[in-house]
Amino acid sequence: MEAMVTPSRTPFSPFLSSQLKPIPKPTLHLHSPIPSPPPKDATATATTFTLQQTKEIHGHIIRTQFRPTNILPAQSSPQAQLNFLITSYIKNNTPSAALNLYARMRETAASPDNFTVPSVLKACAQLSSLRQGMEIHGFVIKAGFHWDVFVHNSLMQMYSECGSLGFATKLFDEMPDRDVVSWSTMIRSYAWCKLFDEAIELVREMLRSGIRPSEVAIINMLNLFADVGEFTKGRPVHTYLIKNSARESPSVNATTALIDMYVKCGSISAARRVFDRMEEKSTASWAAMIAGFIRSRDMGTAMELLIEMRHNHVFPNEITMLSLVIECGSIGNLELGKWLHAYILRNGFKMSVALGTALVDMYCKCRDLWSAREMFDLMDGKDIAVWTAMIAGYAHTNCIKEAFDLFTQMKDANIKPNEITMVNLLSLCSEAGALDRGRWIHACIDKQGIEMNVVLTTSLVDMYAKCGDINAAYAVFTQTTDRDVCMWNAMINGLAMNGYGEETISLFMEMEKVGVRPNNVTFIGVLRACSHSGLVEEGKQFFSCMEHDYGLVPKVEHYGCMVDLLGRAGHLVEAHELIRRMPNEPNVIIWGALLAACKVHKNPKLGELAAKELLKLEPHSSGYNILLSNIYAIDRRWSEVAEVRKSMKDTGIKKMPGMTAIEVNGVVHEFVMGDASHPQSKKIQAMLSEMQEKLKRAGHVADTSGVYLNIDEEEKETVLNYHSEKLAMAFGLISTPPRTPIRIVKNLRVCDDCHAATKLLTQIYGRVIIVRDRNRFHRFCEGSCSCQDYW
Repeated sequence: MEAMVTPSRTPFSPFLSSQLKPIPKPTLHLHSPIPSPPPKDATATATTFTLQQTKEIHGHIIRTQFRPTNILPAQSSPQAQLNFLITSYIKNNTPSAALNLYARMRETAASPDNFTVPSVLKACAQLSSLRQGMEIHGFVIKAGFHWDVFVHNSLMQMYSECGSLGFATKLFDEMPDRDVVSWSTMIRSYAWCKLFDEAIELVREMLRSGIRPSEVAIINMLNLFADVGEFTKGRPVHTYLIKNSARESPSVNATTALIDMYVKCGSISAARRVFDRMEEKSTASWAAMIAGFIRSRDMGTAMELLIEMRHNHVFPNEITMLSLVIECGSIGNLELGKWLHAYILRNGFKMSVALGTALVDMYCKCRDLWSAREMFDLMDGKDIAVWTAMIAGYAHTNCIKEAFDLFTQMKDANIKPNEITMVNLLSLCSEAGALDRGRWIHACIDKQGIEMNVVLTTSLVDMYAKCGDINAAYAVFTQTTDRDVCMWNAMINGLAMNGYGEETISLFMEMEKVGVRPNNVTFIGVLRACSHSGLVEEGKQFFSCMEHDYGLVPKVEHYGCMVDLLGRAGHLVEAHELIRRMPNEPNVIIWGALLAACKVHKNPKLGELAAKELLKLEPHSSGYNILLSNIYAIDRRWSEVAEVRKSMKDTGIKKMPGMTAIEVNGVVHEFVMGDASHPQSKKIQAMLSEMQEKLKRAGHVADTSGVYLNIDEEEKETVLNYHSEKLAMAFGLISTPPRTPIRIVKNLRVCDDCHAATKLLTQIYGRVIIVRDRNRFHRFCEGSCSCQDYW
């Protein structure tokens, strides 16, 4: 049988032809039946048709030149038929085909109308394609559709879902007429971006404007208050629903959203009261209530409700199981997650890709990577979501090799990564300090043509900053025009951890000038910058202006930064006084900062006080026990040192070993003190001996003051020689070309001896050595360090 012949196509516009792939030719043959019309009681919408059926209808329309079918109304215009196809492609999760069809409409007489535009904007949002969305926005203005509120609302939603909240806000502010959907869309957009204060203020403004909220608006508001976690702000919405119940009973959906809000705000009793009073309960209502008991770790009641649900002839569906599995992952309840997995299998649920993805994600979040990978490997028809979930699982557990191996397999399977995949890989590179891999991911983003939205760009800035390439971070930052507060924060925190105090303050001033309002995270970055650079007075001024100028009440993290700032500068008494004046109870962050400062400035009395407060809060912390032991050792109170060590041994507390990582040729190598397990151990030991010999010739004298053991000086020097950072540097010297930088990452603070030795090694070997320790970056070059010996 001869294949169907399609008419020749005129070229797409230059903009779209470079962005959109042509839609595959429909597989319809001359004797292929047109899909049967839906039953009379069904609605003839695109949701009725599968992707294959949609392609067949598309083929029929092309072949017959828009001749009416038994699917579409007899009077359907070519424009209406194409609108139908675009909607159907989108509902079948094929947004690229929808955009190709839109581009074809632009070249024909069937020009897009104000019904077409919202659909194609939804396709842009699904693809996170900001550039194509902006092109359609330009068409909207030229075609005169910008007066249409429906089109305006769709543009706002597209911009917010593509990560460009600034454009969405500008559209909202400039709207001549707003309906309830406009307000609801903008509230939801702020909530998505975690700008809860702005979202709540918009709710107030909407109500002041006399706009009566629709059911969707009420649900969006309740979801917002659930995200904020403050049910007191959601109670007025509950009151509104009760007051209007005489005129109009609250819908099941709105009441379910109310249950969900109370659950997420931690008021399980209020949620249960609302649930028990519902006359009609949907599957979603039961799922929300069961998920609430899972969240509050009341597994007995959760199981009872699941059984009661079935007794009431309401049977869990895939969405119910999805929500419960997701909830188990969010609280890390592996036991219940496995029970739900078994329930799904026992009760014959079809293992859809969405449900399989939720199970993989749950196992990953519960840190059961073996079960996650087993589930992943058993799945058929894996989409980008499940590949990303598995990669994210490896990323969150710092399994860098496994994550990148899986990413390679994903590419080999012709699955195109999206921005979420790349954000997870970049976060892994950030934690591991794997700059080479991070650069490779950046190159992949460009090569794959992945849209650089604000979230992905922020991740790139963060990766480069945390890998010590602050110039690359700043280059990405300056090349971006649409910067939100998160991106500014990433750059400010990056400068801070790299020791650029003055530059951080300058960037903060620039942020203010362009009208981006700083938030709590911004001030944490600025205060850290002041702490790492010894800018005590400047830090005090920023801490003071937080509340006075910006209305931001300092949180415990800000007090922790101030204690660290004062403590590093040696103002220990002032730091202790600040703790005493705190409005809230000090936590481990506060006492930990004071204890670390007492160790550096050798104040055993105050250090002992801080350590005892810490051990009340976290008695099984190895770090704080070791710090207390070191405080005693500084004061040569060896009996107390022995007592702390014995207590740790008796209670099974193990010291976290110092570990240093170095990336060479895309592979991350890790070392611990005295490590002899590396395949090149003999060469490393030989280089270590050479380093020690050259250090002695250069006049280096080992600083044993940081070895808090009751042993003789010679033994202390031997301990210092085999610190993990020196092993990593030795490996870097034998594994990388001369004159190239060496980058290492240590999980603890660099000791005084390694710091002094590294400065000399940069002169001896003519290398730049960049060290990221627990607190900050040290850039060693030509015998000096960027921290100026202040760390």
